[in-house]
Amino acid sequence: MTKQLIVRGAPQEYELKANAWDSLESHLNRRKMENVLILHGEKSWKAVKEYFPKLSIANTSHYYGGQCTDSAAEYFASLCKKETFDGIIAVGGGKVADLGKFAAYKTQLPIIILPTLAATCAAYTPLSVVYDENGVMLRYDIFPKAIDLVLIDPEIILHSPRELMIAGIGDTLAKWYESHAIISQLTVKPVEVQVAEFAAKKCREILIEESSEALLAMEHEKINQAFIDIVEANILLAGMVGGFGDEYGRTAGAHSIHDALTVLPGSHQQLHGNKVAYGILVQLMIENELDEIKQLLPFYQQLDLPTNLADMNLHLTEEEYQAVAERTCTPGEMIHLMKETITPALVIQKMKDLEVLMRK
Repeated sequence: MTKQLIVRGAPQEYELKANAWDSLESHLNRRKMENVLILHGEKSWKAVKEYFPKLSIANTSHYYGGQCTDSAAEYFASLCKKETFDGIIAVGGGKVADLGKFAAYKTQLPIIILPTLAATCAAYTPLSVVYDENGVMLRYDIFPKAIDLVLIDPEIILHSPRELMIAGIGDTLAKWYESHAIISQLTVKPVEVQVAEFAAKKCREILIEESSEALLAMEHEKINQAFIDIVEANILLAGMVGGFGDEYGRTAGAHSIHDALTVLPGSHQQLHGNKVAYGILVQLMIENELDEIKQLLPFYQQLDLPTNLADMNLHLTEEEYQAVAERTCTPGEMIHLMKETITPALVIQKMKDLEVLMRK
């Protein structure tokens, strides 16, 4: 494997601290921004609006629409040009962050992200996952410029839905398994890849050791160090894996399985990280890492992460298995970076083998 690496290591500025959002105006002033578009979610905006600072500069707020699509990015890019905005602020979860980055790229405007939860590394990484209007994942676009600023207030994330934090843990856990499947094939590891591998290994270590205590912090509504560590694992460390490793550290089998599941309308009710967590187990089945699956099961059960299709309320017909498998094996899918030869027949067999294993 001799791919050309491009390092996209971090946002230009990243801050995690109490009341971080209160410093937003000073950051805008430093950047000479005078008229900004604020993209936000729906439920999340209602929950955090009181924490959002009153800005003295001109600003316009818009609900982002619920999905990161080509048409939504084009709409908000056109709005930015029409209203002469000089920056975009995305407030919410991964999809609004992705849409904000996509629109910012189209308009060459600065993008600032204020995450309201820690369910993905979207606030940290200069890429967007793009879906169609029906919620089927199409592709991800990588941008040539870093996010300008990330402001994280842990108190806000502390009050986010627990199930979204758990989904973030599932998504971040994949960083180790997917990067390891690729990096383990290298005879020589460039320094950038070594950084990515360290970050991925650290993700797994922190998640396994500290998730329970972090979730207790959410239950008791009191921040502890484990909670901070999990937030930064899900956002910062997870972002570093792909940021330094590029294709060696971005995705492999688990995310390809997730992306393929989006062809099933019934999967759209499931959180991204839950589908990725299931995808980890399918990837491990493909790698014949049964012992690793057995080691992970107590952790999955403790967090109530899905271990089979039924856990996600999915009951596939043979035609649906075939559709998922064919999408998984589309030429160019990252699952083909694994050392195994991946075919639709293999994917179907390993998905079914996992079902049998989980019934034992």
